[in-house]
Amino acid sequence: MDAMRLIGATRSALAQAGAVQDIVIEAWQIQALAAAVGSHFAAHGPFEVRAAAGSLSEVGVRASGALRQTPPRAGGIRAAQLTEVRDPWGALRALCVLLGEVGIALVGVACASDEDALYWQCIEAIDAADETSDRVRCLQRRLALRAEEGGAA
Repeated sequence: MDAMRLIGATRSALAQAGAVQDIVIEAWQIQALAAAVGSHFAAHGPFEVRAAAGSLSEVGVRASGALRQTPPRAGGIRAAQLTEVRDPWGALRALCVLLGEVGIALVGVACASDEDALYWQCIEAIDAADETSDRVRCLQRRLALRAEEGGAA
């Protein structure tokens, strides 16, 4: 499945997540998606972006671990369905926006939480989403440099 479809499905699931646990699961799904997009670029992207893509993949995996979630049973891990990235610029831009949206959702969960463990889990997940966004922007810069030098994105 194309990255843009997966990002759209994940955005929709995040928007529909009402319960705290559902929001945390969607945060996990988003980090898994970031890792999958990074892995895809690392394996199939231009040589000049592979290191940045590998870094995105690594931070996505680490961030998933920070959420201390088991993968959701119903529907499984959406990111496992990634087969292509038809629009690299659009996918990276949409992924960055999605990471910002999950950060906002996690802030809401953290602020409403009376439970210390959940609060700190959300704070760690917010930091992870921010770090993942930084890696996505780094990958975008690498693609832009490549395009300026005459390579195709």
